[in-house]
Amino acid sequence: MSAPLRTLVLGLGGMGRSHLDAYRRDPGFEVVGLCNRSEVALGDEWTKTPFFTDFEAALAETQPELVSVNTWSDSHAPYAIRAMEAGAHVFVEKPLATTVEDAQRVVDTATRLGRKLVVGYILRHHPSWLEFIRLAREFGGPYVMRMNLNQQSSGATWQAHKNLMRSLSPIVDCGVHYVDVMCQVCDAKPVQVRGMGARLTDEVAPEMYNYGHLQVLFEDGSAGWYEAAWGPMISETAFFVKDIMTPKGCVSIVMAEGAKSDDMETHTRTATIRVHDAALGNDGSFLNEDRLISMADEPGHQALCDREQAFVAQAIREDVDLSRHMADAVRSLEIVLAADRSIREMRAVEL
Repeated sequence: MSAPLRTLVLGLGGMGRSHLDAYRRDPGFEVVGLCNRSEVALGDEWTKTPFFTDFEAALAETQPELVSVNTWSDSHAPYAIRAMEAGAHVFVEKPLATTVEDAQRVVDTATRLGRKLVVGYILRHHPSWLEFIRLAREFGGPYVMRMNLNQQSSGATWQAHKNLMRSLSPIVDCGVHYVDVMCQVCDAKPVQVRGMGARLTDEVAPEMYNYGHLQVLFEDGSAGWYEAAWGPMISETAFFVKDIMTPKGCVSIVMAEGAKSDDMETHTRTATIRVHDAALGNDGSFLNEDRLISMADEPGHQALCDREQAFVAQAIREDVDLSRHMADAVRSLEIVLAADRSIREMRAVEL
């Protein structure tokens, strides 16, 4: 068996700790260092692991084979590039960067140096979401893709959202996940993006908005929209819509009764997939009843993080070609940033 990958974990917030737990449980990784801007309380199992507040010192002392970047979004690109220049492969949480130019610089660095770069699109490792995409593609396009993830937040969660909005809006932070799903479904070139937004709080900067809605048009005639909002004022009504319509029918994720928008598990769990066949009989009625596919045994958030990091190890050990993976990460970021630009300039943006 290959020696475990020497791993430096950078950023120990919510997602950083989830990935740290994945590395702890997988014998394919050895955590040789922890790095965070400030001291953090971790479990007893980490007391002997070197802790750093300076990234350069952490790189020099631990000599990692893999750096896991889980910091604020506007620092993803410089940290990822520096890690690859130091000889490490990189896992980086989404979004890859906060500009398309920086995202492309990260990808170009990975290509030039022969490093593996995996971006944290966790839904790509979720069996239920993979099935959702497969069923939609089975119907064939063009597609109308309707998705949202509104979060009614308070307390520490609202504070975390406000911290995120210092550098990016909800449709950028969360939108890359669901725009990536849209791109996987239709597999067509995006050609135009439109957006609208609203500032529903005085607790963020005047130039920031906490409600956003984007529309993206694709070359094959497909269209998608995505809506995202954060804050104590956000409605819990219809906060979770995941629905794909085609000429032959539609596929929908049906959320469990009583699900809450600020629950991390809610963001990935699907509960039930509903498949509707549009075929009509001679009398004009539907030929087939809707199919309900139970996803009750699907993995939770931590199990998905485990799967995601197992893929990172596989990509490194088996020299998996990540060209499409990296290109898709740039493409989904381009779409959500175009929506942000559309909101600020009040016009459609051509891609």
